[in-house]
Amino acid sequence: MLRLEKINKSYRSGTSSLHVLRDVDLEIASGDFVAIMGSSGSGKSTLLNVVGILDRYDSGTYQLDGHLVRDLSDRQAARYRNRFIGFVFQTFNLLPFKSALDNVALPLYYRGVRRRERNARALEYLGRVGLRERAHHLPTELSGGECQRVAVARALITEPKLLLADEPTGALDTQTSYQLMDLLHTLNQEGLTILLVTHEHDIAERAHRTIVLRDGRIMSAEA
Repeated sequence: MLRLEKINKSYRSGTSSLHVLRDVDLEIASGDFVAIMGSSGSGKSTLLNVVGILDRYDSGTYQLDGHLVRDLSDRQAARYRNRFIGFVFQTFNLLPFKSALDNVALPLYYRGVRRRERNARALEYLGRVGLRERAHHLPTELSGGECQRVAVARALITEPKLLLADEPTGALDTQTSYQLMDLLHTLNQEGLTILLVTHEHDIAERAHRTIVLRDGRIMSAEA
C-alpha cells in the first residue's frame, strides 16, 4: 500500500531549522492496521501529514499504491488525496451549520456528484456508522462520539484505500473511544488500511502493530 524510505523533513524558523523526521523507513501493506505512538514533538503528526500528502518531505522516497509521491502541484496532491486517502481528526472538523447528512455528502459535492445521489450515498454511510436516524441533526445536537462517527462516514464516502486518523479518540471518553475503535476494527476487517496516531496505549493495542517515534526516528515496531 505505501512505502517510505529514508524520509527527512525539516521546518525553518528564521535562521534556525528543526529536523522533525529523520531517515524514516516505513512499509504498510494493504489491509494493515498500524498505530503510531510517541511523545509530543516526536514527529507523529508530521509523519501523518507526509503520508496524507498534506506536507512535502525534503528527501527520501514515498510510494503510495505503486505511485511515487514527489514534487506534486497542489492540484495533483489534491487528486491523490481524493483518490486514495480518507482523513479523521481529533476535532472532527465538521461544518457546524450543516447537518450530519450534508457533512458526510460534502466530498461528493466537490466531486460534482448530483445532490440526490450524494445524499443517498451519505445516508448509506451514516447507516454504516449507526447514525442513519441522526442524519438531519446539526453537530451541536450530536454527542462527541456521534460527531466522530459522522467524520468517519465522511472519510469513507469517497471509498479510500487508506484511512488516516490523527488522535481520533482524543476528545472522547473511554467507552466512546472503545466504540469508535470497534468501528475501525470492523472497517479494517472489511479491507480498509488504517494508520492511526494516538498517545493512548490501550487504543494502540487495538492495531495490528505499533510504531514508536522518538525525536523523528522510528525506535521500535511492535506486532
